[in-house]
Amino acid sequence: MSETERTFVMVKPDGVQRGLIGEVVSRFEERGLKMVAGKFMQIDEDLAHEHYGEHEGKPFFEGLVDFITSGPVFAMVWEGQDATRQVRKMMGQTDPAESAPGTIRGDFGLDLGRNVIHGSDHEDPGANEREIDLFFDDEELVDYERIDETWLYE
Repeated sequence: MSETERTFVMVKPDGVQRGLIGEVVSRFEERGLKMVAGKFMQIDEDLAHEHYGEHEGKPFFEGLVDFITSGPVFAMVWEGQDATRQVRKMMGQTDPAESAPGTIRGDFGLDLGRNVIHGSDHEDPGANEREIDLFFDDEELVDYERIDETWLYE
């Protein structure tokens, strides 16, 4: 059996501007994942630099910071078995042109720099915790049971 985990997800400024927050939330809820935190916010430059810190010094770094601070985002924490891997699969490839139809990026993304959504990397074991801690305080994470959980997992 897979392990229950929490994963960080963010609808980026392009997704917010296009009115896709509800669509993204619905897809994850329909999949059976549980939102345990959500926040509509404007990212400042300091948070953007921390969030994209691993890319500092790369030629595209400033563009990432400029874009993520250009408008509001919707930050979330989702919980479920293998939540990070499930979310990444549902998001599609980073480049929307490489994303399959039916994925969020495959259905709504048109450009690598405007790919609607960010999710923690499942191949980086510390990414979830680091990103959740950047965007949420412990008291903002809500523990609860959904009434359908017994129907989702063995």
